[in-house]
Amino acid sequence: MYKFGKAVVKGRFAILIISLVLLVPSLIGMLGTRINYDILSYLPKELDTMKGQDIMLDEFGKGGFAFVMIDGMQDKDVKDLEKKFAKVDHVCDVIWYDSIADINLPKEVLPKKLYDFFNSGDSTLLAVFFDSSSASDESLKALNEVKSIAGKQCFVAGMTAAISDIKDLTLNETMGYVILAVCLTSLVLALTMDSFLIPVFFMLSVGMAILYNLGSNFFIGEISFITQALTAVLQLGVTIDYSIFLWHSYKEEQGNHPGDNKEAMAQAISKTISSVVGSSITTVAGFLALCFMSYKLGLDMGIVMAKGVVIGVIACVTVLPSMILIFDKALTKTMHRDLIPKLDKLSSFIIRHRAVCLTAFLVVLIPAVYGYTHTDVYYDLTATLPKDLDSIVASTKLEEQYHMTSTHIIMCDADLEPKAMNNMLNEMNKVDGVKFSLGLNSLLGPNIPKEVIPEKLTEVLKSKNWQMVLVGSQYKTASDEVNKQIDKLQDIVSKYDSKAMVIGEAPCTKDLITVTDRDFKVVSAVSMVAIFLIIFFVLRSFSLPLILVTVIEFAIFVNMAIPCYTHTTIPFIASIVIGTIQLGATVDYAILMSTRYKLERNSGKDKTESVTIALSTSIKSIIVSALGFFAATFGVGVYSRVDMISQLCSLLSRGAIISMVTVILILPSMLMLFDPIIIRSTFGMKNARKNHAGVNGVQLPTVK
Repeated sequence: MYKFGKAVVKGRFAILIISLVLLVPSLIGMLGTRINYDILSYLPKELDTMKGQDIMLDEFGKGGFAFVMIDGMQDKDVKDLEKKFAKVDHVCDVIWYDSIADINLPKEVLPKKLYDFFNSGDSTLLAVFFDSSSASDESLKALNEVKSIAGKQCFVAGMTAAISDIKDLTLNETMGYVILAVCLTSLVLALTMDSFLIPVFFMLSVGMAILYNLGSNFFIGEISFITQALTAVLQLGVTIDYSIFLWHSYKEEQGNHPGDNKEAMAQAISKTISSVVGSSITTVAGFLALCFMSYKLGLDMGIVMAKGVVIGVIACVTVLPSMILIFDKALTKTMHRDLIPKLDKLSSFIIRHRAVCLTAFLVVLIPAVYGYTHTDVYYDLTATLPKDLDSIVASTKLEEQYHMTSTHIIMCDADLEPKAMNNMLNEMNKVDGVKFSLGLNSLLGPNIPKEVIPEKLTEVLKSKNWQMVLVGSQYKTASDEVNKQIDKLQDIVSKYDSKAMVIGEAPCTKDLITVTDRDFKVVSAVSMVAIFLIIFFVLRSFSLPLILVTVIEFAIFVNMAIPCYTHTTIPFIASIVIGTIQLGATVDYAILMSTRYKLERNSGKDKTESVTIALSTSIKSIIVSALGFFAATFGVGVYSRVDMISQLCSLLSRGAIISMVTVILILPSMLMLFDPIIIRSTFGMKNARKNHAGVNGVQLPTVK
């Protein structure tokens, strides 16, 4: 590693130039990476709900759809608007009541349920279908054109409309996330480091690594908007430590090699690689554990963030050293005394009161576990969006005026007998919460002969192999009521057609609940096992991995239990990813302290002295690291109007502080308590075992 360090020092100017040049393709790649705003599209493709969407697209040429409500407009003007909608690129069909009967035919002639579907007071409703999926670029572009044609007199609701608003909101906020994270982290570093200028180079180095990571996503093809929004913040939070390690090592080596900064940096790079690689492995393992989710959003986040950590390590030992050496004189001029005092007295106080810390651990453990297992989660992203968004205003209006909160689509055999179809529709209409069921058979009311039904409408609702029925529900997506309703509807349609399926936003969300419940258990188990094995190989101990993982898991329990007691409902993805990220990113605090404890204990010191030294020498690094992670995520949690992003960042920032406090207070007490077990179950602690045993009960002194 020393040769590598010498090579970096020698080629510092070339490295800096190449790193700046690489920003160009990175920016191009970042702009060329498609962002997916549909979190339901990451469900496993083998689910019926996902298969049904593919059938709908292949057989009917329909993907997303939107409901357009028009207030106080005459029928002839609505018809003109309908024609304009139909001419928009990627709008495949528009259904209004004139799709069923001539506009001159009185609306009252229509069956009552159909009349109520299209009308409410002076408001009328159109269903606009797109020829691509809900979140496709084509559908979003078509929706924006429909909204511009419709004007202020119209309200557009539906999944595509909500996705469009989410896209606009996150695009407007993402730059704010980065600015907040950079400013707050820089403030923490300026106060905790010994140079006012070094945070600038830290931010430049990490910023380049973030751009390289985002640019390389081009080869993946697309990433989710959640990954896009959180990548910069999380990568900054978890990799800034590596820059701090390098700087501290460099300052230490300057003392060993006075007047020779190049040699000091070569040595610092060599030592930093060894410590940073070991430290980053646990973080990478935490992110890669997300790849084991069957819900592919985990794979999306896991790959991008693991890649970001690796790129961050590379930038830390190449780009940052080059910057420091090139601008060394400027850095020297901005040096200041350390603002954080020595914390030896605090360390001694904690060790003396270890019994209190262990008691607090046991007292808090039970309510923490209870809260962790009873925190409520939500699955409907649109329900937590700002109420002033156009799509949310429209959805509220749709619910109030048309008593329709969600819409299901039944896909069944095109050759199903009319009698069976009518019986099926009648049964579905009797299910609690069903507002209407709209299919070809429901259009054939007693006053409308079959010949009156336009051929175009038949093509809309029936293909060669399948026919489609729209079912309006009064229940909200992801609610217990709608999930029971979907089960009943599936039971009914299966009686008449074994291949029939219920699809749409609510059925997909129901599958999401089932899938992510399994994923939560899998990811938690994988992350704990992976990090346990990493700690085992790093510390060469059977007991220390158990102790360290227990301590951080306790911090996770406390963090995730707080929403239960504050009556806060968190996004479903938080319950899966927070524990994994918090474990992977903050277990380093515990490894740092345990490594020093092991070193001191094996040198012959007793357990009290060893733990005290381990705590006093690591406490400052733990505090600085945790505050950096906190600063990177806290501002975004306060700022973001997208609740899923806001809560994820709030939980991560709080988790960093809780992990810091837990490691500082609880881990030393654990090391003291389990010292006899640790020294007997850890390789390479022969000196500690001999000294612990002593001769005739008398502890032997150890000569270094």
